[in-house]
Amino acid sequence: MTTTPFQLASQWIDAENAQDPNIDQHESINFPKELLYSNRMFAKLMDFCPSASEAVQIASKAQHICRWKIARDSYPMDRVGYLKWREDLKKFHAKTTAEILEKAGYDSEFIARVTFLIEKKLLKKDAETQLLEDVICLVFMEFYLEPFVAKHETEKLKNIILKTWNKMSDAGHEAALKINYSADNLALIKEALGI
Repeated sequence: MTTTPFQLASQWIDAENAQDPNIDQHESINFPKELLYSNRMFAKLMDFCPSASEAVQIASKAQHICRWKIARDSYPMDRVGYLKWREDLKKFHAKTTAEILEKAGYDSEFIARVTFLIEKKLLKKDAETQLLEDVICLVFMEFYLEPFVAKHETEKLKNIILKTWNKMSDAGHEAALKINYSADNLALIKEALGI
């Protein structure tokens, strides 16, 4: 049976993310953190937009590829340091993915499109960049808001929720309000959004 470039790329992205030394739990099972994130991104994309192009599918899986290799604390622990870290990560994720896609047999045009998406270029203007951003925000709201709530005070949380909301499309907003939040988190979201 022939393995498609998509299957190869997916397997290799998973293999890279499976090396993450950081562990996250899901339903009492331990997973390498970025492998779990990648699986959540892909599953959410397929649920939110089953007709998503192959480029967006790969970009969703590779959004955080090998993220642990560039540590946050290797940059100044201020706003400028944070933004530089995020910018460098995007380039690193895009480059790592491009190398995998080339090995899998994709052409340069397809690879350029995937790196464009991973670097989140033309947000709000490019429909597929916006789709990817919606999925990133939905995954955050569903799986990662809860741990944030434990670490931050209410005003900061409301600010984070509002910033996340403002990055999303109307379809993203609709999907976000259907997520099964805890009663406390739903109240916090509604308070942040003034609804």
